[in-house]
Amino acid sequence: MNIVTTFKEKRREKQLKYERKMLREISLEILRTKVKDFFTPYLKNKRQHTSAIEEGCLDIAIESYLLGASYSRFGYFGEGVEKVKTRCLIEEKYLNDTLYDYFLYWGIQPENDLANESFYRTCEAFVDYWWREGFHKGEKRYRMRLH
Repeated sequence: MNIVTTFKEKRREKQLKYERKMLREISLEILRTKVKDFFTPYLKNKRQHTSAIEEGCLDIAIESYLLGASYSRFGYFGEGVEKVKTRCLIEEKYLNDTLYDYFLYWGIQPENDLANESFYRTCEAFVDYWWREGFHKGEKRYRMRLH
């Protein structure tokens, strides 16, 4: 007797395999360095919570990286980066909002509206940076036929 598998299960297995391959391309040290580069000015007064905040940022960075990698297929077939980014606006906005809300949860709240918007833009830049990294690395894997 054969085991019946569904198309969804097969697709999920393939997606997990691809994500594992993509995660081999980045290191934890690079992720932590970028978290410090982007968010050091905001973490000056929160030394006691830095490791917990850093862990949340790492999670968002990895999710953003994998999101970019999953959309890199469209770049391989000739679409530009900005056009591909429009395909995942909802997912990217969700990651931006999640990161911003995570910081607010840990008590990092800018003093005025201008600083608040600047902080949100920093969160957007962080997510965008990792999305582009994943996109370019994934596109490279497609070109090398390693997908």
